[in-house]
Amino acid sequence: MSVAAVKPRRWTREEYDRLNEQGVFQEGERLELIEGEILEMTPQNARHAATVTLVYGALDDALLAGYFIRGQLPLALSEDSEPEPDIAVVAGSARDYLEAHPTTAALVVEVADSSLPFDRRRKLPLYARHRIPEFWLVNVESEQLEAYRKPMGEAFLEQEILTRGDRISSPILREPVAVADLLP
Repeated sequence: MSVAAVKPRRWTREEYDRLNEQGVFQEGERLELIEGEILEMTPQNARHAATVTLVYGALDDALLAGYFIRGQLPLALSEDSEPEPDIAVVAGSARDYLEAHPTTAALVVEVADSSLPFDRRRKLPLYARHRIPEFWLVNVESEQLEAYRKPMGEAFLEQEILTRGDRISSPILREPVAVADLLP
Protein backbone atom coordinates (compact mmCIF):
# COMPACT_ATOMS: atom_id res chain seq x y z
CA MET A 1 0.00 0.00 0.00
CA SER A 2 1.51 3.36 -0.95
CA VAL A 3 1.03 6.54 0.98
CA ALA A 4 0.70 9.81 -0.90
CA ALA A 5 3.30 12.41 -0.03
CA VAL A 6 1.95 15.30 1.99
CA LYS A 7 3.34 18.72 1.29
CA PRO A 8 2.33 22.20 2.37
CA ARG A 9 0.30 24.40 0.03
CA ARG A 10 2.49 27.26 -1.20
CA TRP A 11 0.89 30.65 -1.87
CA THR A 12 1.76 33.30 -4.40
CA ARG A 13 1.72 37.00 -3.60
CA GLU A 14 -1.26 37.41 -5.95
CA GLU A 15 -3.23 34.70 -4.12
CA TYR A 16 -2.27 36.12 -0.73
CA ASP A 17 -3.38 39.63 -1.73
CA ARG A 18 -6.66 38.25 -3.11
CA LEU A 19 -7.34 36.40 0.16
CA ASN A 20 -6.69 39.63 2.05
CA GLU A 21 -9.01 41.64 -0.23
CA GLN A 22 -11.76 39.02 0.21
CA GLY A 23 -11.61 39.41 4.00
CA VAL A 24 -10.39 35.86 4.68
CA PHE A 25 -8.03 37.14 7.36
CA GLN A 26 -9.20 38.80 10.55
CA GLU A 27 -8.92 42.59 10.83
CA GLY A 28 -5.59 43.51 12.41
CA GLU A 29 -4.16 40.00 12.07
CA ARG A 30 -0.36 40.25 11.69
CA LEU A 31 0.50 38.07 8.72
CA GLU A 32 3.38 37.97 6.27
CA LEU A 33 3.96 35.94 3.13
CA ILE A 34 7.48 34.51 3.32
CA GLU A 35 8.64 32.12 0.61
CA GLY A 36 5.12 30.90 -0.11
CA GLU A 37 4.10 30.44 3.53
CA ILE A 38 1.53 32.64 5.24
CA LEU A 39 3.00 33.22 8.67
CA GLU A 40 1.30 34.65 11.73
CA MET A 41 3.64 37.08 13.42
CA THR A 42 3.67 37.54 17.18
CA PRO A 43 1.90 40.62 18.53
CA GLN A 44 4.15 43.58 19.26
CA ASN A 45 4.90 44.27 22.87
CA ALA A 46 5.38 47.86 24.09
CA ARG A 47 9.19 47.68 23.94
CA HIS A 48 9.14 46.50 20.32
CA ALA A 49 6.66 49.19 19.28
CA ALA A 50 8.62 51.94 21.06
CA THR A 51 11.88 50.78 19.42
CA VAL A 52 10.30 50.85 15.95
CA THR A 53 9.23 54.44 16.67
CA LEU A 54 12.75 55.36 17.82
CA VAL A 55 14.33 53.89 14.68
CA TYR A 56 11.79 55.66 12.48
CA GLY A 57 12.53 59.03 14.12
CA ALA A 58 16.32 58.67 14.01
CA LEU A 59 16.32 57.63 10.35
CA ASP A 60 13.76 60.22 9.30
CA ASP A 61 15.95 62.99 10.72
CA ALA A 62 19.04 61.78 8.79
CA LEU A 63 17.71 60.55 5.43
CA LEU A 64 18.96 62.05 2.19
CA ALA A 65 16.39 63.63 -0.12
CA GLY A 66 14.84 61.13 -2.50
CA TYR A 67 14.15 58.45 0.13
CA PHE A 68 11.30 57.90 2.54
CA ILE A 69 10.36 55.44 5.26
CA ARG A 70 7.62 52.83 5.08
CA GLY A 71 6.82 51.43 8.49
CA GLN A 72 5.44 47.90 8.78
CA LEU A 73 4.10 47.90 5.22
CA PRO A 74 4.41 45.29 2.46
CA LEU A 75 7.55 44.92 0.40
CA ALA A 76 6.77 42.89 -2.75
CA LEU A 77 10.08 41.06 -3.07
CA SER A 78 9.00 38.19 -5.32
CA GLU A 79 6.07 36.11 -6.50
CA ASP A 80 6.04 34.25 -3.18
CA SER A 81 7.32 36.78 -0.62
CA GLU A 82 5.73 39.92 0.72
CA PRO A 83 7.26 40.64 4.13
CA GLU A 84 6.27 43.67 6.17
CA PRO A 85 9.55 44.83 7.70
CA ASP A 86 9.44 47.14 10.70
CA ILE A 87 11.18 49.79 8.58
CA ALA A 88 11.88 49.87 4.85
CA VAL A 89 13.66 52.89 3.38
CA VAL A 90 12.73 53.13 -0.28
CA ALA A 91 13.55 55.49 -3.12
CA GLY A 92 11.05 58.08 -4.30
CA SER A 93 7.94 59.24 -2.48
CA ALA A 94 4.74 57.67 -1.19
CA ARG A 95 2.91 58.73 -4.37
CA ASP A 96 5.23 56.50 -6.40
CA TYR A 97 3.59 53.47 -4.79
CA LEU A 98 -0.11 54.19 -5.21
CA GLU A 99 -0.57 51.26 -7.62
CA ALA A 100 1.90 48.69 -6.28
CA HIS A 101 4.13 48.03 -3.29
CA PRO A 102 7.85 48.65 -3.68
CA THR A 103 9.84 45.65 -4.88
CA THR A 104 13.08 46.62 -3.18
CA ALA A 105 14.48 48.91 -0.50
CA ALA A 106 17.76 50.71 0.12
CA LEU A 107 17.63 49.65 3.78
CA VAL A 108 15.47 47.24 5.74
CA VAL A 109 15.35 47.31 9.55
CA GLU A 110 13.81 44.60 11.71
CA VAL A 111 13.37 45.12 15.44
CA ALA A 112 13.87 41.75 17.12
CA ASP A 113 12.94 40.64 20.59
CA SER A 114 11.11 37.29 20.60
CA SER A 115 11.48 37.17 16.79
CA LEU A 116 15.31 37.21 16.81
CA PRO A 117 15.81 33.55 15.72
CA PHE A 118 13.20 33.94 12.95
CA ASP A 119 14.70 37.21 11.75
CA ARG A 120 18.17 35.67 11.54
CA ARG A 121 17.10 32.33 10.08
CA ARG A 122 14.38 33.41 7.60
CA LYS A 123 14.40 37.16 7.06
CA LEU A 124 18.17 37.74 6.76
CA PRO A 125 18.59 35.18 3.93
CA LEU A 126 15.40 36.47 2.28
CA TYR A 127 16.70 40.04 2.17
CA ALA A 128 20.14 38.88 1.00
CA ARG A 129 18.63 36.74 -1.76
CA HIS A 130 16.62 39.74 -2.98
CA ARG A 131 19.74 41.91 -2.93
CA ILE A 132 18.62 44.43 -0.30
CA PRO A 133 21.91 46.37 -0.01
CA GLU A 134 21.66 46.96 3.73
CA PHE A 135 19.81 45.13 6.52
CA TRP A 136 19.85 46.24 10.14
CA LEU A 137 18.67 44.00 12.95
CA VAL A 138 17.96 45.86 16.19
CA ASN A 139 18.54 43.25 18.89
CA VAL A 140 16.36 44.56 21.71
CA GLU A 141 17.48 41.94 24.26
CA SER A 142 21.23 42.55 23.94
CA GLU A 143 20.79 46.25 23.06
CA GLN A 144 22.90 45.93 19.93
CA LEU A 145 22.54 46.81 16.29
CA GLU A 146 23.60 44.16 13.80
CA ALA A 147 24.34 45.78 10.43
CA TYR A 148 24.57 43.57 7.35
CA ARG A 149 25.84 44.83 3.97
CA LYS A 150 26.80 43.51 0.54
CA PRO A 151 24.29 40.75 -0.14
CA MET A 152 25.62 37.62 -1.80
CA GLY A 153 23.37 34.60 -2.26
CA GLU A 154 21.74 33.74 1.07
CA ALA A 155 24.03 35.90 3.21
CA PHE A 156 25.72 39.28 3.52
CA LEU A 157 29.45 39.61 3.04
CA GLU A 158 29.82 42.28 5.73
CA GLN A 159 28.48 42.14 9.27
CA GLU A 160 29.05 44.70 12.01
CA ILE A 161 27.86 44.60 15.63
CA LEU A 162 27.36 48.05 17.12
CA THR A 163 26.51 49.15 20.66
CA ARG A 164 25.23 52.33 22.35
CA GLY A 165 28.47 54.31 22.02
CA ASP A 166 28.79 53.70 18.27
CA ARG A 167 27.50 55.57 15.24
CA ILE A 168 26.37 54.01 11.98
CA SER A 169 26.76 55.41 8.47
CA SER A 170 24.91 54.53 5.30
CA PRO A 171 24.91 55.84 1.73
CA ILE A 172 21.29 56.95 2.24
CA LEU A 173 22.02 59.06 5.34
CA ARG A 174 23.24 62.67 5.39
CA GLU A 175 25.21 61.94 8.54
CA PRO A 176 25.94 58.98 10.82
CA VAL A 177 23.24 58.05 13.32
CA ALA A 178 23.97 57.35 16.98
CA VAL A 179 23.19 53.71 17.71
CA ALA A 180 21.86 54.83 21.12
CA ASP A 181 19.09 56.67 19.23
CA LEU A 182 17.96 53.36 17.68
CA LEU A 183 17.90 51.35 20.90
CA PRO A 184 15.29 51.27 23.68
